[in-house]
Amino acid sequence: MTSCSEREKSGGRGPLSSYRVLELGSTVAGPFCGRLFADFGAEVIKVEMPEGDPVRTMGSVEGSASLYAASIFRNKSLIAVDMRTAHGQDIVRRLAEKCDVVIENFRPGTLEKWALGYEDLRAVNPGIVMVRISGFGQTGPYSARPGYGVIGEAMSGLRNLTGDPDRPPARMNTSLGDYVAGLYAAFGAMVALDARGRSGKGQVVDAALYECAFSFMEPHVPAYNRLGVIAQRTGSELPGSVPNNLYTSKEGRHIHITAMADSVFKRLCHAMGRPELAAEGMYKAAKARVLDAAEVDRHIQTWVGAHALEEVEAALVEADVPATRIFTIADVFADPHFRAREMLASVPSSELRANVTVANVVPKLSDTPGNIRHAGHRVGEDTRQVLAQWLDLHDDEIDNLIRDCAVMAA
Repeated sequence: MTSCSEREKSGGRGPLSSYRVLELGSTVAGPFCGRLFADFGAEVIKVEMPEGDPVRTMGSVEGSASLYAASIFRNKSLIAVDMRTAHGQDIVRRLAEKCDVVIENFRPGTLEKWALGYEDLRAVNPGIVMVRISGFGQTGPYSARPGYGVIGEAMSGLRNLTGDPDRPPARMNTSLGDYVAGLYAAFGAMVALDARGRSGKGQVVDAALYECAFSFMEPHVPAYNRLGVIAQRTGSELPGSVPNNLYTSKEGRHIHITAMADSVFKRLCHAMGRPELAAEGMYKAAKARVLDAAEVDRHIQTWVGAHALEEVEAALVEADVPATRIFTIADVFADPHFRAREMLASVPSSELRANVTVANVVPKLSDTPGNIRHAGHRVGEDTRQVLAQWLDLHDDEIDNLIRDCAVMAA
């Protein structure tokens, strides 16, 4: 586990430190997009409504502090502004004038109602890149509908593929659709910034939750178009890739084994003590295994089920077969590889008054890595500092805004 001081010595501010980002988004997709920028050094100002971002009500809480917010709001300066007020809207426009990127994930039309849409912000900052994350995109017959990541997963077709075939579609215990959209949104922003470097002009990045999830349906689109195949739930197996499935050990624990390549399957059979299964005429070729997938899985399950999980894992590691037990978060904290790769970072939290462990920055860059400087702050913790430094407001001006309920300061 890495400490903040160790990262500061090696990482500095990060490769995106020349960029200023204004995050207006809430919940997961927008804040995750902003978190990616902040992880790599961009100066990110997160604007929350005075009542706080809804993500603070999600996940686990210690005392009154959201542990989810401690991670997804990390490295950001947090200010509380009521964008429903004229003074609040003016503050946001003035901040956007000084930024390179604005991230928002309100329902389309909301920012326009507040005179904070793209045309409004472009009028004061022609180079602004506006990242707009929404359920169904900025155009089209569904654009005005409300949407969350899981709704996007459902519409995209991805949810129909998730789970066991004899049960209703399942969901992951995480906001998968939001994270996928946040990644695409951040990538789109960097593409737009690169284009701005040549043209001098900003643009809109339109990231729809359902479209970002739909992009993960890539193998099934041409299959339906050319063959009429409608992909369905297949549980832990992957059709056309055999063996590639989940197996249960003697004590009832689970391990996933992927050995669809002929050479890997041969190594698996030797590890099992069944080299004849990979012999000529049996399952030497992948095509034969695909045609008899259930029988191949039965042979593997018989072997796995006769041994403890540690024995199975050791044999597969020795045989160079891709496999792993199904990790819990407790396994992650105990695992030497996660530790060696410094994937758990202990960072200071002003709200918790102690360090909190969060998932570290990915991807890892050899020369200009990202780093985590602090956990997420309280609602409005940085309001005074940001308004003073960015907008040159004096204390009495900020006090007036607080009295008018345009902003809140912790």
